Amino acid sequence: MASSDPEITHSFRFFHVYKDGRVVLHFPTFEKVPPSDDPISGVRSSDVVISSEPAVSVRIFLPESVNPTQKLALVFYVHGGGFCMQSPFSTTYHNFVTTLVNEANVIAVSVDYGLFPTRPVPACYEDSWAALQWVASHSNGKGPHSWLNNHADFQRVFIGGDSAGGNISHTLAARVGSIGLPGTKVVGVVLIHPYFGGTDDDKMWLYMCPTNGGLDDPRLKPVTGDLARLGCEKLLIFVAEKDHLMVVGRNYYEELKKSGWGGSVEIVENLGEEHCFHLFNLKYEKAVDLINKFVAFIKQE
Repeated sequence: MASSDPEITHSFRFFHVYKDGRVVLHFPTFEKVPPSDDPISGVRSSDVVISSEPAVSVRIFLPESVNPTQKLALVFYVHGGGFCMQSPFSTTYHNFVTTLVNEANVIAVSVDYGLFPTRPVPACYEDSWAALQWVASHSNGKGPHSWLNNHADFQRVFIGGDSAGGNISHTLAARVGSIGLPGTKVVGVVLIHPYFGGTDDDKMWLYMCPTNGGLDDPRLKPVTGDLARLGCEKLLIFVAEKDHLMVVGRNYYEELKKSGWGGSVEIVENLGEEHCFHLFNLKYEKAVDLINKFVAFIKQE
């Protein structure tokens, strides 16, 4: 639909805003793939609508080699995409989570949260929290999805995400530490090239979140209190050498160590690599290394 006024009033990394209020994303489309039985790995996937208003869905992944009584660690994954793009149903994220499930032998739940501009921030945070609570509702074995009832070990839950999803994963861990998640134990959190405040992208986040608290908003700039009570035992952070977000990832690591949080934290630098490089070729040597490190983090007792 043509704009009545072509003047651009805001120009951000992922979208333009026109004087008439129209928002145009630079990369608005992605290929969706249906849930399936993966012919190579045998990983099965299933989609579930957990809320119709607001609309929130998840894709659940189950590895092939699971027996009827086997309990598996559970990974709750939050995709990236600048709070305005992507989905667990895209080829990119479906393939990544399928690979992770196959390599780690875990059950995974990937959340399809609301995106700007259709649903401005903080929809992404609220939808992800609702989805995590829905997952936890299966901890008594009486939830609505049999895979989670039968195979998820709710004493071995991991939260992970990349880029914007890393940011959201932090807020989830902070909520777990603050108000709890009944019936579950979040063992670890994995942040892959996470976004936090301290770059030119901050103006974009503030625009996407009309109810923001400014540059000191704790979702943008994690506060010491939230860091100190993260609801997990350990945390793994990946940063990439050529990523403009490397500095904020490192700052998060340093602030977490100083916060008084009682868990263990490790940071891994992907030398010579760009932001979220691993998603574009899962067979690339350094992508394999990243996935293996993620898997080892899950399996380490």
